Amino acid sequence: MEDKLFQRIKQLTEIQGTSGHEENVRQLLAKEMTPLVDKVEYDGLGGIFGIKKSSTEDAPRIMLAAHMDEVGFMVSQIKDNGMFTVVPLGGWNPYVVSAQRFTLQTKQGDYPVISSSIPPHLLRGTSGGKAPDVSEILFDAGFISRDEAMEFGVRPGDTIVPDVETIQTANGKRIISKAWDNRYGCTLLLDVLEELQGTSLPNTLIAGANVQEEVGLRGAKVSTHQFKPDLFFAIDCSPADDLEGKKDANGCLDGGFLLRFFDPGMIMLPRMRDYILETAEDHRIPYQYFVSKGGTDAGAAHLANDGVPSAVIGVPGRYIHTHQTMFSIKDYEAAREMVLQLLKSLDRSTVNTIIYGK
Repeated sequence: MEDKLFQRIKQLTEIQGTSGHEENVRQLLAKEMTPLVDKVEYDGLGGIFGIKKSSTEDAPRIMLAAHMDEVGFMVSQIKDNGMFTVVPLGGWNPYVVSAQRFTLQTKQGDYPVISSSIPPHLLRGTSGGKAPDVSEILFDAGFISRDEAMEFGVRPGDTIVPDVETIQTANGKRIISKAWDNRYGCTLLLDVLEELQGTSLPNTLIAGANVQEEVGLRGAKVSTHQFKPDLFFAIDCSPADDLEGKKDANGCLDGGFLLRFFDPGMIMLPRMRDYILETAEDHRIPYQYFVSKGGTDAGAAHLANDGVPSAVIGVPGRYIHTHQTMFSIKDYEAAREMVLQLLKSLDRSTVNTIIYGK
């Protein structure tokens, strides 16, 4: 793995920004994207997109969209003893929330905070086996009272985000981090924009990242309305289900990018699927079919305007929506190559064939 790529992944996964509070990520993307595109634009909710104009007359508009937000929590109440109750931002397995380190983000600054847990000593003589509800888990920043917490600027609505260092595995082939869902997409769009410097595309590229994906695909509804793409590609991370080593697992590390053809929010159009498959096979890019129980921004985008044919170029990650996700750099490289080949080939004739069949 190139050190430059690892450092970019490390920077983007360690930065903290949950749904509705993506400013840290947005600032970094703005800095990195600005020299790579003709202009940078924002939507009304805070999505950021770089526009790379085509010199081709009647060029189609292709949207490449990550999302900036990671799963986290929001303070719902400050208790008398200075601890906090929370509401989740995104989906959390309650078994992985307790006894973890987080950052509490306030107007006055960031503070360390941990999630509560019950030591086994205090479970003796109780049933002790019931999974907690996330709303029952308290967060502890060490404040001794509500008044002290408020003196430090803590207010309901402040966010709590996992605090994790990004590291490589011993073999250098995989990475452990938080927030690969979806700093994967943020990493890829910067890599792709760098790779396309000096390249004349047959399409106008709208590449960037939405907000608030984890809480209902909200940002994609706004950005697709604003930028009016002909085709939409979400670049997002999905859960790997390969822990038992089954060859037919739905999402395997090192298996290539994910070709998601069905989830509860979207069925990919057959001509879109076929074009992606043909492109992958022509360029010998490894891929794997993927069916998901969850959705992506493509689910919102394909219903926007008069309908926008959409697809997901994904990668699998183990243990997503936790503090520690493991992912393969081989899958990332396959997804990056797939996106590059699509962007280089999507001219008006090809787009019309995907949409209209002619």
